[in-house]
Amino acid sequence: MLTTLTGARDEPRSLVDQAFLQLQDRLIFLDIPPGSPINEGRLSQELQVGRTPLREALKRLESDHLVVTYPRRGTFATTVDITALSEISQVREVLEPLAARLAAERRGGGSRALLEELQEKLRSRGDDRLDRDEALRWDIRVHRAVYAAAGNAHLQATLDRYSNLATRIWCVVADRIPQLHEHIAVHSALLAAVLDGDPERAAAVMADHVRDFETQIRQVL
Repeated sequence: MLTTLTGARDEPRSLVDQAFLQLQDRLIFLDIPPGSPINEGRLSQELQVGRTPLREALKRLESDHLVVTYPRRGTFATTVDITALSEISQVREVLEPLAARLAAERRGGGSRALLEELQEKLRSRGDDRLDRDEALRWDIRVHRAVYAAAGNAHLQATLDRYSNLATRIWCVVADRIPQLHEHIAVHSALLAAVLDGDPERAAAVMADHVRDFETQIRQVL
């Protein structure tokens, strides 16, 4: 199930961080529909956080282009701009392999235990296929772990932002992508390269992975 794929041993987080991370994923995976208004009162109850940390979280989400605030109208989930795919991919094709290379040079660094955990969960599934939702969440979970393993906070923050925007586009068209499972299967090679300390292989696998992402989306647009 999804919880077994995405679970991790996270450090305690502030209420702002908790609200930010929960809202971020709801926006990324379109659980909050693009263009819909953000109801602060309802979200405050659902997330069990006060209005102040919630509003701080929304400010951070606005800087990541996941929500937008209009004077006298309120805050809304941003629409998904599929036309931005090319520009997003240009950035990711350069920075994602760099992150994989750095992560491999450090053999996972402080994120090694998490990478090993993800690798083992992937192995334990064997030939079991992931459903659409699991596959999408598994993909971003692995990418986030590699970004953290790179040991560069600025690179991590940049890639988190662009990966989130790319995933929103993917969510729009995922039901039309027949090779979704094959796209996810490459994570086994990626994790192995990082944990084995093979920077060249890690960068190459990630570069192919990102290019394949764009190709698959363009085939169904």
